[in-house]
Amino acid sequence: MSSSPDKISIFDPSKPKKKRHWSWSDPDRVDPHEALKHVMLKMRLHSLSNSGSTTPHSESEPDSDSFSPNPVSTAPDFTAMLSDELLLNVFNRIPDAKQLFSNSLVCKRWCVLCGKLIPSIKLLDWEFLESGRLSYRFPNLVDINIVPASIMFERNSGILLSTKSLEVYLNSGVLETEGSFVRKEDILDSEAIDKGVRILAEGCRNLRRIALMNVSEEGLNCLAEECELLQEMELHYCGDFALRGITKCQNLQILKLIGRLSGVYDSVVSDIGMTILAQGCRRLLKLELVGCEGSYDGIKAIGMCCQMLEELTFCSHRMEGGWLSALSYCGNLKILRLESCMCIDENPGPDEYLGACPMLEELHLRRCQMRDKEGVRALFMVCWNIRGLVIEDCWGMDNNVFAAATVFRAIRSLSLEGCSLLTTEGLESVVLSWKELDRLKVISCNNVRDSEITPELATLFSLLKELKWRPDSRSLLAASLAGTGIGQKAFVSVTATRRRHNPAASGFIPRIPASAQSYRDPRLQNCDSLCVTYGTYIVVQDSGD
Repeated sequence: MSSSPDKISIFDPSKPKKKRHWSWSDPDRVDPHEALKHVMLKMRLHSLSNSGSTTPHSESEPDSDSFSPNPVSTAPDFTAMLSDELLLNVFNRIPDAKQLFSNSLVCKRWCVLCGKLIPSIKLLDWEFLESGRLSYRFPNLVDINIVPASIMFERNSGILLSTKSLEVYLNSGVLETEGSFVRKEDILDSEAIDKGVRILAEGCRNLRRIALMNVSEEGLNCLAEECELLQEMELHYCGDFALRGITKCQNLQILKLIGRLSGVYDSVVSDIGMTILAQGCRRLLKLELVGCEGSYDGIKAIGMCCQMLEELTFCSHRMEGGWLSALSYCGNLKILRLESCMCIDENPGPDEYLGACPMLEELHLRRCQMRDKEGVRALFMVCWNIRGLVIEDCWGMDNNVFAAATVFRAIRSLSLEGCSLLTTEGLESVVLSWKELDRLKVISCNNVRDSEITPELATLFSLLKELKWRPDSRSLLAASLAGTGIGQKAFVSVTATRRRHNPAASGFIPRIPASAQSYRDPRLQNCDSLCVTYGTYIVVQDSGD
């Protein structure tokens, strides 16, 4: 018998032996050693799965009973031998809270466990709340802000509206329309908000702080019934009668009520809402009213009903004249703040009807218009018993206005910052009349100069317990830059000059110039600390002249 040479297999010991490839589809070619390893691995994983894992099974995960195409490369999960309580203890000891989000991406079990350790979130997707995934993913929430998700915006919007009270993305056509940035049609209706609030309240009963927008009385009632531990609340775009639902929040202690946010959105909270609020929330300790309308009656109701109130803040108020005299009903008030107020009180009335706050200790004035001497003088008379006075970046604070502060007799601390019209003489005439002053802070008051300090004022400085003296910021900057060559070349700002009139009143809304880096929007005429980013554009507006 003859055979061709190419069919004869010749054994060559110098060549390495080729490894044979096997497949699970061919049982005759399965390596018995590899099969044994696979069976032992499956038995071990099966025993670990019966140890008590609380992670729910997902259909998207592969079935543990199915064969893997590469069983040898499957590594055992040693963390599966740890109980949920032990893993939670380990995760809770991680110092960086942001690491929890990275850990939640490891597997579904870790995702659920890490979600139990996250106490505070800001919701951006309303569907995530309505689907019930939020309460399942974060069951132990104590603080949540659902305001950004309450405004319908484009997913890929490059317009970010950021204020002290609100940060949200806006639709791309916001520059083409007149009026406020956030329109009524951009906000979810009250029924949808109430439905989401109900789902949230039933799933997260340990809430202690919440920020809501356009919620109705029904939604607040459900929140009060389910979340009995709720202590702090922030309400945006809320009307008077919706506040009837807040009366059932028996443990509510801190409330921020935003009626109108200048240039952003507009709603009405008047004396009716303040009266409803006062009669229902008698345990309030801290109350902040932003852009609220009202008068003497509303503030009087708050003072008479909320007898535990210790801190009261008015921001951009729209109160009628004579409201200052109602502060005398706040018998336990200790701190009074006025921020970004264009007017203190248009008509404070006669001095004998003003009254006073007997327990008031501190008065804070920030970014307020103080050109109305009568309103400022009436405010100082109501607060004559204070021990601390803070004035920051207030316009119109000159020597004549500051002279009304001589009514304070028990003041011990004074802080002045950004009062550019006040001179050394005006400061000296007031502080020398305060016999108990022991703390003084003067910063960026450019008309108060070291060269004008008198021996009497220097003697007072030597007796103070605490002195922070940096009045002339320009001279300090010039001294620090001396010899460096910085500041010698002129800098041209691309920001448009602020008009004295309001262009929005005439229907003029400017477009962003292609070559500009920033511009001022007239809708932010009286806005404070507000920044809107349009991709590469930044819109900034202050409330000063």
